Amino acid sequence: MSGADDDFVEYARASAGQLRRTAYLLCRDWDLAADLTQTTLARMFAKWQRIIRRDNPHAYARQVLSRAFLDHHRTKRSHEVVTAEFSDVPGTSEDSDLRLTLIDALSRLPPRDRAIVVLRYWEDLSVETVAEILGLPTGTVTSQSARSLARLRQLLGQPAGPTPGNSLFA
Repeated sequence: MSGADDDFVEYARASAGQLRRTAYLLCRDWDLAADLTQTTLARMFAKWQRIIRRDNPHAYARQVLSRAFLDHHRTKRSHEVVTAEFSDVPGTSEDSDLRLTLIDALSRLPPRDRAIVVLRYWEDLSVETVAEILGLPTGTVTSQSARSLARLRQLLGQPAGPTPGNSLFA
């Protein structure tokens, strides 16, 4: 293997877990999340020489992952049905019920809105970065973020407007 291939293998090992978790938040299916992660890494490998010249390969990975998710949802090639049964993934947090409730609420958002919320608030990216990743105007990201958060609050049984100490992601 060449040095660039070694660099890619190292990058893939280091970031695959985070990419898969982000993919899961987008699609709510661990198997599809693994497929989306694999697709992301395969597309990155094909362009790795150009990617490593950039400053931030993980930003590129999020962009590829988001677009792969949206492409998958648009084409609906898969006829798999998501069920209430989950893969054998051990829980690591005491607040797993809250996490499952939030993931269920996220799944009720349209795919583009879900991608905006996950990238903005889970990945903690700026409006400009999310707009660039999804190919949207910044105003669309801002307005859809607000609408999506209001919808999530409604789904979670919280008041529609923000109140002190009542933040969805605090």
